[in-house]
Amino acid sequence: MRDGTLVTPSRITLARKRRGMTIVELARRIDVSTQSLSNYERGRQQPSKETLKRVADALKFPPDFFQGEDLEEIQPDSVAFRARSKMSAGKRDVALSVGRLAVEVERYISTRFRLPEADIPTLEKPAPEIAAEMVRSRWGLGQIPVSNMVHLLESRGIRVFSLAPEYAEVDAFSFWQEDKPFIFLNTLKSAERSRFDAAHELGHLVMHGLSRNVAGPEAEQEANAFASAFLMPRKSVVAHMPSGAFVDQIIKGRRIWKVAALALAYRLHDLNILSDWQYRSACVELSKRGYRSSEPGGIQRETSQIFDKVFRSLRGRGVNPSEVAVALNITPQELSQYVFGLTITTHHGEGHNTEGPRPKLRLISSTNDDLPDSTSRRAHG
Repeated sequence: MRDGTLVTPSRITLARKRRGMTIVELARRIDVSTQSLSNYERGRQQPSKETLKRVADALKFPPDFFQGEDLEEIQPDSVAFRARSKMSAGKRDVALSVGRLAVEVERYISTRFRLPEADIPTLEKPAPEIAAEMVRSRWGLGQIPVSNMVHLLESRGIRVFSLAPEYAEVDAFSFWQEDKPFIFLNTLKSAERSRFDAAHELGHLVMHGLSRNVAGPEAEQEANAFASAFLMPRKSVVAHMPSGAFVDQIIKGRRIWKVAALALAYRLHDLNILSDWQYRSACVELSKRGYRSSEPGGIQRETSQIFDKVFRSLRGRGVNPSEVAVALNITPQELSQYVFGLTITTHHGEGHNTEGPRPKLRLISSTNDDLPDSTSRRAHG
């Protein structure tokens, strides 16, 4: 703790919620009264240097974290949560605190590199199917499958972050912050389901944007329908899948669009390629084969191309991830959880541009010096 510097109340609250602790639990851990801790968080009282050290140790944040600028919390009503109804208030608070800290990570990066600007249409009224077609048309995707959802979203200015693995109950969520769209993905799910979550959150950003309610069953149904249509375009599915497709054909066909087998079965039913009876039978058989809880023989997980380029460039300039964490007053472990573990896997053979014209993900430092050539290549999904 730097002498003479006041503790910022909002940062104690944010760090406590990040660790999923109540005021009562944290007060017990740091051996102060609940009232005293409440006073710290309300700015009515300043903790001693020794007490702050106990707070920092209990919450696993460096003491200097608590002396930064005020961090206004993200309001729950502005966030689209996947499966919100199944989430407790505590888990929701954890997710919101993760989102707020990730905004700080994004600020650090965006002040040093020029990231793609947001190109997300906000469509107020169209049906999900039409909205998906409109976005595909705007982005020049046509009817072809999206080969990498994370790379596609990043190329359109969406900031994509990973969720800490200890909170498996939080599937995915999205929000707008300072005119920038953010999406958070759970990396414990199968890669196919994570792709669907990414498309689902894109649906929220497009259809519910900054004005419409992002919560409730109707909004979730709309986002699901958008994701299904976006990942599996009508004309593409009709061209590839036979009427009354058998389970083995569904399992084989899922690889075309890189989706879960059950998601493809649902889409086939939605497009009247499967009858009600055929759809129910397919779901039963797919469940017996293990496709309800996992995706046997699935694809590799998608990760961030932006983070790969940013951290390779920083390392080339002598700045390692630990030093980035120090600058943000968080631990390297905390930073790693937001940026896909800083482990970026290159999918050989999947780097061809199959998604139409794409803007370059050219990262330019704040000094306007170009990054090394390897970081300014066209980024293919």
